[in-house]
Amino acid sequence: MQEPTIEPGARGAAGRTQHPLIPASRVNGTAVYNREGDKLGKVEDVAIDKVSGKVAYAILSFGGLLGLGERYYPVPWEVLRYDSERRGYVVPLDKAAVEEAPSFEPHEVSGWDDAHIRDHIYDHYSRYAVAPFI
Repeated sequence: MQEPTIEPGARGAAGRTQHPLIPASRVNGTAVYNREGDKLGKVEDVAIDKVSGKVAYAILSFGGLLGLGERYYPVPWEVLRYDSERRGYVVPLDKAAVEEAPSFEPHEVSGWDDAHIRDHIYDHYSRYAVAPFI
């Protein structure tokens, strides 16, 4: 089996080396925008399926003031696209679509990962996702 090659020196617009992988710790806190460039929130965390190893959701934090009234929105990872110019993720949603999405409060860490809730989350976002997002 041939070892993969890495092309050194591939640089982006900001002069930083570009590569396709990023640690989850650097994803957390990344801004999320809609296509029009409005900031919707930020990635608070990622949820990874323990069995497959795939990222299931980006947990988007949205709303509130100084952490009060903030809600978490699990957004299927496939909906997000990284925009290197914005240095953030872009979703094909407007603010109203996110506000209508399944969500939970920061202290509610259980209950949103069961099969019924997962299906509800994916059903919600399938209404808004259009090529090339999903």
